[in-house]
Amino acid sequence: MSYRLYARPVPPFADLDTEPDGQLFNWVLLDASGDVQAQGTGDTRAHIEQTLGQNALEHVRLIGLIPGDEALFCFANIPAKQERYIRQALPFAVEEQLAQDVESMHLALGGRGNEGFRVAAIDRQRMASWMALFRDWDHVRLEAIFPDASLLPVNDQDWSICLDGTSALLASRQGEWLKMQIANLEIFSDTLAAPSEDEVVAEVRVAVFGTQQELDHQKPLLTSLSNSRRLVVSHQTLELMPLELLAHAHHHHYCQPVNLCQGGFAISNENGGAWRPWRPVIAIAGLWFVLQLGVELGLGFYHQAKAEDLNAQAMSVYRDAFPQDTRTHAGNVKNVLLGELRVASQDGPREDFLALMKRTGQQYSMLPANDSVQFNSINYSRARGELVVDLRADDYSKLSALRTGLNQQGLDANIGSVVNEASGARGRLTISGG
Repeated sequence: MSYRLYARPVPPFADLDTEPDGQLFNWVLLDASGDVQAQGTGDTRAHIEQTLGQNALEHVRLIGLIPGDEALFCFANIPAKQERYIRQALPFAVEEQLAQDVESMHLALGGRGNEGFRVAAIDRQRMASWMALFRDWDHVRLEAIFPDASLLPVNDQDWSICLDGTSALLASRQGEWLKMQIANLEIFSDTLAAPSEDEVVAEVRVAVFGTQQELDHQKPLLTSLSNSRRLVVSHQTLELMPLELLAHAHHHHYCQPVNLCQGGFAISNENGGAWRPWRPVIAIAGLWFVLQLGVELGLGFYHQAKAEDLNAQAMSVYRDAFPQDTRTHAGNVKNVLLGELRVASQDGPREDFLALMKRTGQQYSMLPANDSVQFNSINYSRARGELVVDLRADDYSKLSALRTGLNQQGLDANIGSVVNEASGARGRLTISGG
């Protein structure tokens, strides 16, 4: 029977160099059907190994869980489909989302969602320490290392929150995860309740997990969350520790975590004998690979020759248009042209604050019954050349009429964050021109 061991280190975390056996773990052992066969809290690695040995369990699959705030979640919008090209583009796709040098980070690739690929980023040295903590256990083989919060079940909820002592684990339906102090949860709930720029007001469903003792202790906080305007909060009581919830969700595929054991930290199969029955297949695959490589090389030389011919034709056209330019070559002609177009677009006409206000006021004065349209606030961004006006009207059609009139004047006007209320409608009008 196949078993899975979920091990989660308990803070404070021991220094593996000076105290290799000093780290304590909470752990849960599940059988193939997902039932709990054994568990423990605050036990050493030696104690867990002894328990497995006493029950004659071998080759147990080990799932290591590290604190959710050790690994940063981000999205990578990469149009490629082949994994090799996706991994090559991954550092460039996420580097702006990271607070430290991407070269010092280990990037683990997850599945693709609506926003792009889910990515976990963790400091390489920290990842090496976690690998050392979970590697080479007796009776087990390491299968994966996950941020603990990424194993929270979301199901039909928008967000799941698990109360875990002084901390809270959070996960969203998009696959995001994070860990924070419970004291900051009420502040973060304002972020959950705030609609995005173009979103019509809707409910945000939140499931809160915790033991009965924790739910009772955090009752004022939970009451505050339930009183939030957009949050619909439900409580789910845990009988034991949160680790059982995480293990259950992972075993039954109620979550989509990102395995950190990839790339330089991938887990190698040390049991060479397991490959022996597959050697004939590997030999045939190797022969096919050599033949395919020969075909690919031939095609590569052919396409290289065609590319050089096309480059020569492109440069001939460019020289006819720009005979004085001697620095541009086939390797940078695309960037040169894009740069010229970018400069040309930036130097184009752009309306300033006063011009945008004047033209907006003209359209406002032309609205029928414009006294029912109120300007709540006005903001202007010189860098973007945008005027942002928060409006309220007794009917959305008046907001739409104002936007239409501005567009007919040649301006770019859009309405976002529309909220329909009993007394009318309010929204954010963004105007730019030129």
